[in-house]
Amino acid sequence: MNMNVAKALVVTLIMAVSFAASAAYARSASIAAVVNEDAISESDVEARMRLAIVSSGLPNNAEARSKLRPQVIAALIDESLRMQEADKLEITVDASEVENAFATIAQQNNLEADQFKQALRQSGVDLTTLQDQIRSQIAWSKVIQKKLRPQVVVSENEAQALIDRLHREVGKNEYLVSEIYLPVENTQDESNIKQLADKLTEQLVQGKAPFPRVASQFSQSAGASRGGDLGWVPEGQLAPELEERLAQMNEGDLSKPIRTLSGYHIILLRKKRSINAETIPSQDEVMQQMGMEQLDRLQRRYLLELKSTAFIEYRDQS
Repeated sequence: MNMNVAKALVVTLIMAVSFAASAAYARSASIAAVVNEDAISESDVEARMRLAIVSSGLPNNAEARSKLRPQVIAALIDESLRMQEADKLEITVDASEVENAFATIAQQNNLEADQFKQALRQSGVDLTTLQDQIRSQIAWSKVIQKKLRPQVVVSENEAQALIDRLHREVGKNEYLVSEIYLPVENTQDESNIKQLADKLTEQLVQGKAPFPRVASQFSQSAGASRGGDLGWVPEGQLAPELEERLAQMNEGDLSKPIRTLSGYHIILLRKKRSINAETIPSQDEVMQQMGMEQLDRLQRRYLLELKSTAFIEYRDQS
């Protein structure tokens, strides 16, 4: 080969490699969204999508990624707002708290913490991605306890009224339910969220990923941090659309996505039983459950208020 031609070829290859590397860096360094003073980078979105894909068993292809992207960005925006509020209230999260929560998630996947870390690395997941998500969840729970918990008031009379009602409903069903809840906050998101709900259901039916792992990663319900567990729910306590579907399900059944006023629900009926005097909870248990439900409503409203007053800008990456 002519020496000049060889030199020209080498220069061309170097330029091509440099251009590709520069383009990849530009994509990772570019901004997907801005939340007040914080920026969510494309690399943040890519890392979280990778975690979501591995957690759910979704195929890592263009179709799945296009469905996931809006949900991932929305989740990262929520987490940014939560961390900003925690900082404002001078709330901190220790590394040991993150590690303990990480170990709990590993246990839910029947793994030791070190085994879980190795499995994530082998799947191409950056550990800091999950650790950041855990840190946000812990920080937000501390915000809730500090700012909202004092507002929760459940009287003994309210609890007793529910207990009396349960006694009147002896013989009716109660359900041990787990849930994945995907809220629809505006009509533009409807199609993407429905498609994602369908895809998650398909993966769960095929056994590609365990329900608790998918719920922890995707669900926006109060039980998300517990793998979607809602505990025992008496008949008549859930939205009518969910009640109607539960009445038709057998133990172990997984529902197709159910549309309610607020979004899509995927429910897993773990057990079903008839209410009897022995299974009716104590007054303390009822007060605790009612308090948790009230706290969940307060924290949802609180996050919506933070969103309404925040500067949020989406950057077009098309």
